[in-house]
Amino acid sequence: MKIAVQNVIWVLMFAAYNYLCLAKDSITIAALFDEKDSQAEMPVRSMVYAKNIIDQKFFYKVFSHNMEKADSFACSQLLCKLAGSEKGIAAVFGPASPTCSAIIQSMTSFFEIPHIQTSWKPAGSPLSSTVVNFFPEADLFSQGLAEIVRSLQWEKFVIVYETEEALIKLQEVLKLQEYDEESKIGITFKQLGSKEDYRPLLKDIETSSITRVILDCHLSKIIPVLQQAQEVNMLEIFHSFFLTHLDAHTLDLTSLNSRANITTVRLFDTQTHAFKDAIKNWELMEYHQGRRISLNPASILTESILTHDAILLFIDTLNALQLTQFHHTKPIICNETEKWPDGFAISNFMRIKQPSKESLSGPLKFDDFGRRIDFQINCVDISQNKTISIWSPSKGLNLSRNSEENTQMIIENLQKSVVIVASRLGRPYLAERKKQYEGEQLVGNARYEGYAMDLVAGIAEILNFTFEFKIVKDYGKPDPITKKWNGVIGEVIERRAHLAICDLTINHMRREVVDFSMPFMTLGISILHKKQAKKEVNMFAFLDPFSISVWIYTATLYLAVSVILYFVARMAPGDWENPHPCDENPEELENIWDIKNCLWLTMGSIMTQGCDILPKGFSSRMATSMWWFFSLIMTSSYTANLAAFLTMERMEPAIDSAEALSKQTKIKYGTVNGGSTQAFFRDSNYSTYQRMWISMDTNKPSVFEDNNEDGVNRVLTTKNGLYAFLMESSQIEYFVQTKCELKQVGTWLDSKGYGIAMPMNSPYRSEINKAVLKMQEEGRLQTLKTKWWKDKRDEPSCDDINGGGGNSSELALANVGGVFLVLVIGVAIAIVLAIMEFLWNVRNLSVQEHMSYWEALKVEVIFACNIWVTKKRTKPEVSESSSSKSSENGDNKSIAHSILHNAGSIFNLNKHSILNLNQDKD
Repeated sequence: MKIAVQNVIWVLMFAAYNYLCLAKDSITIAALFDEKDSQAEMPVRSMVYAKNIIDQKFFYKVFSHNMEKADSFACSQLLCKLAGSEKGIAAVFGPASPTCSAIIQSMTSFFEIPHIQTSWKPAGSPLSSTVVNFFPEADLFSQGLAEIVRSLQWEKFVIVYETEEALIKLQEVLKLQEYDEESKIGITFKQLGSKEDYRPLLKDIETSSITRVILDCHLSKIIPVLQQAQEVNMLEIFHSFFLTHLDAHTLDLTSLNSRANITTVRLFDTQTHAFKDAIKNWELMEYHQGRRISLNPASILTESILTHDAILLFIDTLNALQLTQFHHTKPIICNETEKWPDGFAISNFMRIKQPSKESLSGPLKFDDFGRRIDFQINCVDISQNKTISIWSPSKGLNLSRNSEENTQMIIENLQKSVVIVASRLGRPYLAERKKQYEGEQLVGNARYEGYAMDLVAGIAEILNFTFEFKIVKDYGKPDPITKKWNGVIGEVIERRAHLAICDLTINHMRREVVDFSMPFMTLGISILHKKQAKKEVNMFAFLDPFSISVWIYTATLYLAVSVILYFVARMAPGDWENPHPCDENPEELENIWDIKNCLWLTMGSIMTQGCDILPKGFSSRMATSMWWFFSLIMTSSYTANLAAFLTMERMEPAIDSAEALSKQTKIKYGTVNGGSTQAFFRDSNYSTYQRMWISMDTNKPSVFEDNNEDGVNRVLTTKNGLYAFLMESSQIEYFVQTKCELKQVGTWLDSKGYGIAMPMNSPYRSEINKAVLKMQEEGRLQTLKTKWWKDKRDEPSCDDINGGGGNSSELALANVGGVFLVLVIGVAIAIVLAIMEFLWNVRNLSVQEHMSYWEALKVEVIFACNIWVTKKRTKPEVSESSSSKSSENGDNKSIAHSILHNAGSIFNLNKHSILNLNQDKD
């Protein structure tokens, strides 16, 4: 405190020395303001006070006057009064009012008094040799605004203006529509009008789906316009406002609680040290004059900054000219023609003088007419008070905010309120959740479950926002008359939803009205059809290649040919052979072709296995060859037909592609009405798809369905598979998991993806893309698909029903079970015959060897079980006791023995019997 008092004393002593001892010449400056207690008076008082203390060349006096209610005549009278005062005036600052500014400029030009201006002047306004305007030149300022708007990358926006003067300020912005024809920039104009209710105008903008607004109006109207914009939902995250008023940064927008991106422009940077020092000096000066104020940097007006730079440059100019050209001021009488000789020199020197480092509005440079041609425009985000970009005529556009800051701002806006997600019910993407227990209350997002729910939850977890689902009936399509979209697309276009997530295909028509994220699922259009009805399983399907009559004829022919071959062989001389080859003149010939061998020969032939004996006679060989030819044809035909019959379920379907579907008329086919699949066929230029669309469009009754579920049910319920449904492969994959009667036919007709829809030019599109990409890289998208396509299913999957989903191309046991049955029965019969033959042989052996039946059976069984013995005696070895017992019954058994020994087949007529018959005849 003591030090502060000492500093004040030293300042007062130094000021007294300047006033009393140095006796500096005084210079009067006229400062004219548009309102009482204008903020622009503070830099004038502060700068003059500081220069009077520090500089020892002149003592500056300021005459301030409020011109709020003055007319042009009053302004001229005031200027004459000031100019005709005791020492005259060195310069006139202001006013900004067009009413007084024009007359002041005219008079100062005539008397060659420097006129310092700080307000916007149109490019075609009259020029004066003594004017120095610190406001940017109109054309350059308009060019700067245009470059900033171009950097925002707005394709469509509306200019809302209050007066026609705004169109002059924005003339370069208007030319963007002409310059960037390739980018299709569209500009709409709306005038606020004189009424204070702007809601109808703003509602028109909202319904036109334009979300970018350039607002040019008086500072006092900005808050009312934005408040009414909030009432019509125009301050959401996907809306952007660009305020052209240079003092818009002074407004407090916190009460709006806006999530919109609101930017403005200003001519100075509040973060520089020079700005902060200047504000402190203003506060100290006001405190010195008994006014305790605290200036917020965000409340500083553009006029105050420009006035600060103007008074600073003017004083520095006078100090520089003090030793050479300046001859002090003098009174000027308005009724006389005398002029101030130094005024023109001061104005010229201000135009060419290098600005001070204390300048707050950036670089200062003027042309020969006193118009400012170098400056900088700062594009500022009002909500964060951060500079986005800076433009100057000398350096062009420079983006100040990096991508990380942009990202952070977007995420913060997204986190401010609940994100509305439009979707439609349809498994597996979204469905109503079933209650886990009686009385459970399901509210909010807990009412739904599905792939879309988990996908949004994953994105919300990454970006840390909350969301709420809004259920819509369908995907959406434009009305033929109004061209307005309905469904989930309509919700997004009308900004009633921030996102739209369901099985929503990315296509050209939708991309024209909404933005899409990167695809979270890739798929294509395919054909859903009903499988062919399975025939009843027939264990004896191996008999199907031939009809019953053919089997009967073949069996009959087998027996007939065997009998015929038997008689032919007996008649053919070549089939009678010498039983003893070493005897060249045998007394008897032998014929091996008894009925048993004939049956074996024909059986081996038809089984394609051959036979160990073959006929030698010409006629018998001829008969055998014909049988072989018959067997070849029948066996080959059976083999070919058997493969076809046993694999009938694996045969290609009646339709295997879109091409095959389009070429037939029996099977009808359709799509979801109004969906992307329907649009694909309707808009396709490919001849096959055009033909299919014509067929679908002209079919009566309609082949289109309201949703995929109805299409699937129609495929299932249409008899004989006479309806096919065209839909996305991902949906087909979902339905065929549990509806085993269905199948996918052919390959994809196209390749596309499901995406998340957002309003056009959504600022959060990039962040949504990053979240989807992160989930994809982590494998979470595939996990979600497995979860909702397979794991979270109420119905059993077809793999479980079919026992693990065996290969459908393999023959099941049921298809060939009859073959196994025939084999088992045949082998069983062979075993029974073997046992019977074995027992009959034991009977014969007991008779021949005079043994009891059980003794013979025991001997034969023991021998048969001895698998290591490969040779057998013609007579078995028996004990003596057994022989004696057997001899007692020898007489009785001799008769039976002779009968069994001489018994044979009734068909076994050998040569001995023939000789006996010949002898009897003789």
